Amino acid sequence: METLMSYVLPVLLVIGSVVFMEWFATWSHRHIMHGWGWGWHKSHHEPHDHALEKNDLYAVVFAGVAILLFLAGEAWWRPLTWIALGVTIYGFLYFVLHDGLVHQRWPFKYIPRKGYLKRVYQAHRLHHAVKGKDGCVSFGFVYAPPVDKLVRELQEYRNSDASRHGEEPPTTH
Repeated sequence: METLMSYVLPVLLVIGSVVFMEWFATWSHRHIMHGWGWGWHKSHHEPHDHALEKNDLYAVVFAGVAILLFLAGEAWWRPLTWIALGVTIYGFLYFVLHDGLVHQRWPFKYIPRKGYLKRVYQAHRLHHAVKGKDGCVSFGFVYAPPVDKLVRELQEYRNSDASRHGEEPPTTH
């Protein structure tokens, strides 16, 4: 039983950390990046022709957190190592899905035509359908709400008084 738990707990911590990171990334994208942290994130919503953007500093910050968790896990409390691994896996998923698939920051181009990858692609493209930081939809990176729901939210926001006053859309995901 002890051997089983020595594998189960780390696996649960890694999976739980990946799931938590999607929640945290969604929350921080909506409330930090499209809020007081817009100064860095704005570069991601504007056209440019260089490889890096100021928004990439967020990836550096999150990588730094993962590194600190790895160090703390090895020095003081081993479960932090598994949490750090989950954060790192999430960072890899973000890199593949967001930077690679959606924004084509790789040397090859692929646009998905069906399934989950198409939904992620379309949801994040809809996120960028709005000029500026207000009125955006779909703040997650790995989970994407149904596209028809996002289109309705965009239409509702554009038709609302909120859009004329630069307020956030009324949805909560």
